[in-house]
Amino acid sequence: MIVTIDGPAGAGKSSIAHQVASELGFEFLDTGAMYRAATLAALRAGVDLQDSEKLAEFVSRIDLRWRDRAIWLGTEDVSALIRTPDVTDAIRYLADVPAVRARLSELQRNIATGRDIVTEGRDQGAEVFPNAECKIFLTASAEERAKRRMRQLADSGRYLSLEEVLRSQNQRDLEDQTREVGRLRAADDAIIVQTDGMSPEQVLDHIVHLVRSKVGK
Repeated sequence: MIVTIDGPAGAGKSSIAHQVASELGFEFLDTGAMYRAATLAALRAGVDLQDSEKLAEFVSRIDLRWRDRAIWLGTEDVSALIRTPDVTDAIRYLADVPAVRARLSELQRNIATGRDIVTEGRDQGAEVFPNAECKIFLTASAEERAKRRMRQLADSGRYLSLEEVLRSQNQRDLEDQTREVGRLRAADDAIIVQTDGMSPEQVLDHIVHLVRSKVGK
């Protein structure tokens, strides 16, 4: 069974996806890690990040695997190395190339075949796994998401005003919704889960219930 959890930045989909997978005994597929690993490989190889054709050709050849909740380039576990600022700054070059997205989407489908798996992102239900048995679109109001993000930043020692976080988030939302490929959108048959006023525990319980209601079908 494939469960997709999509939604805008700050909706909490990554942490919820992890928890849902653990609660159900499903595997978890970190699609963002796959893009980061491909970006790391391109940086190491010195590929021109602004040359879409070269990027697409390079990504078509890399040996990228997801195993035991870790991302591997060939025989190297790069799960920690993909979280550096250099990778974060460069990932957008790959994410906006249609051929790169097509290749990584293909890899994601191959990984998910025959497995009970939870995957999260922007377009998992609408584009990558259109036949997924359970599609969730997790969202919250812009102000609620900004407040959550502000608390996360404060926990890591970064203190920004709500206005600053909201301004950055609104720009991210606009970019995600207007991308030529992989744009943020709910699949037509996705279940919209609006989380304003809900605790993380309530969100988890609700989504687990939704998934279980689909299992018998």
